[in-house]
Amino acid sequence: MNYETFAFVYDEVMDVSLYAKWLTFAKRHLPTTTKRILELACGTGALALSFAKEGYDVTALDLSEEMLSVASTRAMDASPRTNLQFVLGDMMDLSEDGTYEAITCFSDSICYMESPQEVQQVFDTVHEALEAEGTFIFDVHSLYQVDTLFPEYSYHYQTDEFAFLWDSYPGNEAHSIEHFLTFFVKEGQDGNERFVRYDELHRERTYSIENYLRMLESAGFDQVQVCADFEDSEPTEESKRWFFVCKKATEFA
Repeated sequence: MNYETFAFVYDEVMDVSLYAKWLTFAKRHLPTTTKRILELACGTGALALSFAKEGYDVTALDLSEEMLSVASTRAMDASPRTNLQFVLGDMMDLSEDGTYEAITCFSDSICYMESPQEVQQVFDTVHEALEAEGTFIFDVHSLYQVDTLFPEYSYHYQTDEFAFLWDSYPGNEAHSIEHFLTFFVKEGQDGNERFVRYDELHRERTYSIENYLRMLESAGFDQVQVCADFEDSEPTEESKRWFFVCKKATEFA
């Protein structure tokens, strides 16, 4: 998928209203003194740019060069220019990326880790990359979302320029899901237009709140607040998205 097509496809299928909700939730839970933020799995940079426009000094990391290309273009086109840096990297290893007052990881990106060991590795490296009293905020799909709502989910969307098919099925592991995505994108011009098909498979996996809390404790986080669905209320059995607000303890000499 070429650069222009990739950008078009991602922006076409993403629910852009979620960016404002993630930003609002984060601002509500970040200390007012927070300045330097590392955003993990930044994608095409929309949320990172929103943070930067709010005055934060943002470093945005992603594993995909294509995503970062779109993000860099978005940032360069922004007005006014913001204090925003993009980094190619893996959120399972932040040892070379400095330290931050806050680290965020939204859009259920933690759910793309393939095993509990990988989730633990993310939590461990995030803890190391946070300054004393730093804040880590992330969200994941709930068990209800993965086990009840996603299986057999089907969504089809079509315009004159684009068609999108999304079908989800249970994965092989407990509390896992596989999303089969098919895109048909019109390419060409001057009577030579044709629809080109692109296919993607996205695998996600989640765990119980108790398991997440155990892994966070193992990483060294001793203050964790759990919320649901962009609100500050406690999760219920039918909450779709869980939010974790974690604090790193003060380091004493």
